[in-house]
Amino acid sequence: MRGWRRARLTERTEQTATGRTLKFEVPRWPGHLPGQHVDVRLTADDGYQAVRSYSLAAPADTNSIELGIQSALEGEVSPYLADDLPVGADVEVKGPLGGWFVWTPQEPGPLLLVAGGSGIVPLMAMLRARLASASDEPCTLLYSVRDPDEVWYPAELDATAHPVHVRRLYTRRAPEGSERPAGRMTKHDLLDLPATAATHCFVCGPTGFVEHAAILLLTNGYTPDQIRTERFG
Repeated sequence: MRGWRRARLTERTEQTATGRTLKFEVPRWPGHLPGQHVDVRLTADDGYQAVRSYSLAAPADTNSIELGIQSALEGEVSPYLADDLPVGADVEVKGPLGGWFVWTPQEPGPLLLVAGGSGIVPLMAMLRARLASASDEPCTLLYSVRDPDEVWYPAELDATAHPVHVRRLYTRRAPEGSERPAGRMTKHDLLDLPATAATHCFVCGPTGFVEHAAILLLTNGYTPDQIRTERFG
């Protein structure tokens, strides 16, 4: 688990104009928990190396992993992984990493996932694990994006069914016919999600979004030990 492993790119899927999911074949992958991440290492011909961390987007599946890559403007690694790394090429990965921002279907109680933009990636692993389980515990995903074009996994999210509920919140431009006008998440978006002592809350996204969402959850009755956050940027 601590060393570097060779990972071969097998599939690239466009999620948004700048977001991609990449599937890699990793021989002897030890498995991972929903919410964990890996380090990816690239080595140039002259020996220069760059390492970046990326969230795992799906539960463990034999010798393959799926990563979410958001191409960063003027980034050194993410634009190359997102668009230029050839299918069939190898990188190195280390992991799985992280033991705090994780959830498993064995944990009882409702699940509340709050995602901002590409922060949905590790939460998608949790959502997929919940859907694959036999649990009837309620699960809600509040997914905040600027506009409909920035939604990751749109078809998969549309296909979710009981006991999982997906609600999209648009901050800049809402689709035509949307009941909720575009705007930042407010406490009113949480009013029909009453806090219970058994609810597990996971929040992931840009720093400002995560801080704002955590305050709203506290305001609506969740306790600090119920809320786990992961942020980027």
